[in-house]
Amino acid sequence: MPAATSVAAPAARRREPRNAVVSTYTALSKQIRDAGLLARATSYYLWLMAVLTVCLAGIVVAFVLLGHSWFQLIVAGALGIVLTQFAFITHEMAHRVVFDSGRTNDRWGRLMANALVGISYTWWMNKHTRHHANPNHVGKDPDIEPDTILFLEEDAAKRTGLLGWITRFQGYAFFPLLTLEGLNLHVTSIRSVMANEKGRSRIVEITTISLRLAIYAGLIFWALPLGMAFAFLGVQLAVFGVYMGASFAPNHKGMAIIPAGSKLDFLSKQVLTSRNVRGGRFMNIVMGGLNFQVEHHLFPSMARPHLIAASKLVREHCAAHDLPYTEVSLMESYRIVIAYLNRVGLGERDPWDCPTFTTLRRG
Repeated sequence: MPAATSVAAPAARRREPRNAVVSTYTALSKQIRDAGLLARATSYYLWLMAVLTVCLAGIVVAFVLLGHSWFQLIVAGALGIVLTQFAFITHEMAHRVVFDSGRTNDRWGRLMANALVGISYTWWMNKHTRHHANPNHVGKDPDIEPDTILFLEEDAAKRTGLLGWITRFQGYAFFPLLTLEGLNLHVTSIRSVMANEKGRSRIVEITTISLRLAIYAGLIFWALPLGMAFAFLGVQLAVFGVYMGASFAPNHKGMAIIPAGSKLDFLSKQVLTSRNVRGGRFMNIVMGGLNFQVEHHLFPSMARPHLIAASKLVREHCAAHDLPYTEVSLMESYRIVIAYLNRVGLGERDPWDCPTFTTLRRG
């Protein structure tokens, strides 16, 4: 799979009238609906939440029984995994997937995101909704806006100094940097709510997240020696950040970039910018359904258990209309992401052409 490139509509599709393009998605949607693949799967999610709750209870019991032991770091890692799994379900609640009622999805999603995972539900909803509307679209997708990691060559070209040198090798630094992503998600969501939200929702979210943080950190520092407590929190946040980042990164990074101002029909836009990860039912659980990213973007309200069946219909539809359908192994997706990020960071420049680095090297 080559590195991402800017695209407009494929030539074959440009020749089709707009209503013909739209009708192909309409036909696919009818197939999906007639197959019953847009039905809710509430019992599946209730079963999954019950299993995760039992796992969480087991982690608490292990934490209490181990006491002042460095084996607590294993508990911390397990907690990071379980919280990520709860975050996946929260993501699906934000898409109104779990329950029939949108209000019920929001209530449970807000509770789980704020009180359990510790991330603002409102912030996530706003950010993720904009991403789904315009994936990999320059100026519209918040997931490719400049951050520690840069996703566009024009942004990388502007970065100078020591940080600019790091950016040139950002692909190799990607997974190490993900160890800080858990902390970044917590801080960014809180800052966003405080800066952008108003009224009762802001007060409720800030209060809930603050209480969750105070109780969680307070219990850790009360139960463990100072150094061990910091290590526990560090491992939990690192595992959470790596797991979240490693699950979301394969979905769009290295796929087509849509230039600012471009217009593309919904079907092409979602398929050309999304990548699936092979692995079937096992990967569907491990990645929270994000491995079927093409189907998730085409039908964001589709429950996780139906994604496998939907992928067969979507793959056939794309083949019939000469639309590339991308699916790779998990390791191949990581290889693509790393190569793409390094290409963006380096561009056509000499990797050692950094004034700060040159000065340090001469010294």
